[in-house]
Amino acid sequence: MGDIFDNKILCNGCGKEMKNGLVSRNGFNLRVKRCDKCNEVIVHPADGKEYGEFERLKKKDFEVKMRMVGNSYAVSIPREIVDFMREQERMMDDMVKLSFEKAGRLSLAFNMSEDEDDEDDESHVVSAREVRVVRNGKPVIHARKFTDSKHPERNRTQVIKNEEDLEQEEEE
Repeated sequence: MGDIFDNKILCNGCGKEMKNGLVSRNGFNLRVKRCDKCNEVIVHPADGKEYGEFERLKKKDFEVKMRMVGNSYAVSIPREIVDFMREQERMMDDMVKLSFEKAGRLSLAFNMSEDEDDEDDESHVVSAREVRVVRNGKPVIHARKFTDSKHPERNRTQVIKNEEDLEQEEEE
């Protein structure tokens, strides 16, 4: 069965073909279709559903007991959270990173490899900017810039200087 995002999708607003893209939110990379002309965005249904489940769990408060196990304390993680992470079998008996963030707050980090001693090593900034200069109602310059701090080889800038180039690009 094919993926709906493998097909051409036309924008409801302007009728132009939408282009594939990625949007990052709270550690999730969501596949999207985006219209360059009117900035309409459609999130892939599967990604939207998974992100919605994350948001639902994030808003929910769980009450768990802290127990004494040997000379340490143990806190159980609700199955609903572990099931969401879809790695319960692999996570059993694995090490997790526990940090004391501030008074009254602890943080658990899963999926940390042994050589990762800081979760910031895996974080990076991805940004995209678009600027259009219009003179007398006609486009003069259009510039796009994409940067990825973790993968600088993917960084790119595209500048279109005259109206003909801009119109040709919008038709594509």
